[in-house]
Amino acid sequence: MGKYLAKRLNTDISHLSFEKLKSDEIMKKGELIFVTATDGNHGRGVAWAARQLGQKSVVFMPKGSSVSRLNNIRNEGAEATITDLNYDDTVKLAAKYAEDHNGVLMQDSAWDGYEEIPRWIMQGYATIIDEIIEQLNEDKSHMPTHVFLQAGVGSFPGSILGYLVDVFGDDKPKVTILEPNEAACIFESVKAGDGQPRSVTGFMPTIMAGLACGIPNTISWEIIRDHADMCISCPDFVAARGMRMLANPLNDDVKVISGESGAVGMGIVSLLLEDEKLKDIKEKLSLNEESNILLISTEGDTDPESYREILWDGKYPSI
Repeated sequence: MGKYLAKRLNTDISHLSFEKLKSDEIMKKGELIFVTATDGNHGRGVAWAARQLGQKSVVFMPKGSSVSRLNNIRNEGAEATITDLNYDDTVKLAAKYAEDHNGVLMQDSAWDGYEEIPRWIMQGYATIIDEIIEQLNEDKSHMPTHVFLQAGVGSFPGSILGYLVDVFGDDKPKVTILEPNEAACIFESVKAGDGQPRSVTGFMPTIMAGLACGIPNTISWEIIRDHADMCISCPDFVAARGMRMLANPLNDDVKVISGESGAVGMGIVSLLLEDEKLKDIKEKLSLNEESNILLISTEGDTDPESYREILWDGKYPSI
């Protein structure tokens, strides 16, 4: 959003302070409406930033979205509603609303003709891995051999993977992409084997709401296609297992409160190391006692009711 405002002023964002971005000079050009579709986290970020910048935001959420996440977005000042559509159709609705109301679509999904803003968002995601590598450079013995990344449309893992390829080249860690069974568009695209992205349609009833997306980002798809080492489609109990493990660690490990989409990496790693039925996958990835595994939790308990049901009541037990 900052880069969009900078472009509006014909100025590079590196020359603009936060105060400048919400100054009278910006406001004299007219109030903007930032529009997005979200399962929760992205929309809350857009709503927060719009409020900080003195702009308006309109947020659409797909069918089945958490009321807690909806209220969190509204509390940031956005006009927000839950639709009767799946995520990808909600994105189309947001795009149409932005077009009809002279708004600015802020979406990490990319398609032909809409790639500049998604590319900016992916550059923002790369800050995460840049800061991680900066910390790990202080003790290179902990540099990861394996990275597990959760995917919705693929923007988050694509940006992290692209960074790793750029920095480490052929010596990059092995990277595995994780998705829910119900919304495994990246998995299905790789499985097709012709280099073209595939879409998953219909309602996607997974607890990993932030990953319930059916159309790959056209920018990130090529990065994942060319550089990921493996893609895994996961049932919901994998994410639930990861949540419980992170919240109840062994010995002096730090407790991590992670939501469903953020915990799937912990769940799948634990199963790869323990379940004999998954031995072939573990061996293909060369996972062993010498491995340094990097996981990135992308959300906390953004749906407190679901979090309690999984941790307290044992919902979605391991099979």
